[in-house]
Amino acid sequence: MKKESLNIMSDVKIIEDLKAQLLCIIGEFFRLLTKGSNVAVEAILDCISGAIIILYILAERLGYSYSAVDETMQKKLKVGMIEEDLVEKNGKSLSKLYNHIKERN
Repeated sequence: MKKESLNIMSDVKIIEDLKAQLLCIIGEFFRLLTKGSNVAVEAILDCISGAIIILYILAERLGYSYSAVDETMQKKLKVGMIEEDLVEKNGKSLSKLYNHIKERN
């Protein structure tokens, strides 16, 4: 088997593993939310940050740069802000996230 074929197979295996990890993290996150206020803040933050990390790495493995993900997120946030999405109307969450991403670039 050629080295290129092994790399492709390895990449596919890594992508599948990342997808499985993401599903597990989301499942854990939903499970934690059903417990109400007794959940440790660290556990929820661990799930959220873990999902974000996996999604960035998954995007990179699929050929997208981290900056391309950030730029696309900014575009989507702008659209939500312009269209006054429900989340934007109730607390300006989209604007806050847009500014956060813009500041870190």
